[in-house]
Amino acid sequence: MDELDTSLIAALRRDGRASLSDLAADLGVTRATVRARMARLLQSGEIAGFTVQTRRDVAPSPVRGLMMLGIEGRGTERITRSLQGMVAVTAVHSTNGAWDLVVEIGTDTLEALDKVLFDIRRIDGVTRSETNLLLSTRRAGRGR
Repeated sequence: MDELDTSLIAALRRDGRASLSDLAADLGVTRATVRARMARLLQSGEIAGFTVQTRRDVAPSPVRGLMMLGIEGRGTERITRSLQGMVAVTAVHSTNGAWDLVVEIGTDTLEALDKVLFDIRRIDGVTRSETNLLLSTRRAGRGR
């Protein structure tokens, strides 16, 4: 990857739906160059895919937190499925170390967050938890 590839990826992170013409103009190259670079980055696996962001993704809940969970036995898959079914849960991450799962949560109020935390703690197999509120977020490489 060279500087142009890095710039192209950064531009796609800002707007994955940008046209070839817009990308070419932003990068100071031809549309054919952008098309060829994108094809090569996809072929090599450097770009693994494209995704859609919903309104909820770009307008985060005012109250957000990370909840680390300790799981008893082999219940991780079952608990992950339960968590993914909860509206306030935006992501579930497996991890190493002292915690088995890290859960991203977003709600409109602290009271709603408290209820979600209570509901998660009641899931059979969750043995311990720790929650941290997210106060601010800075996203690397994104123009938001």
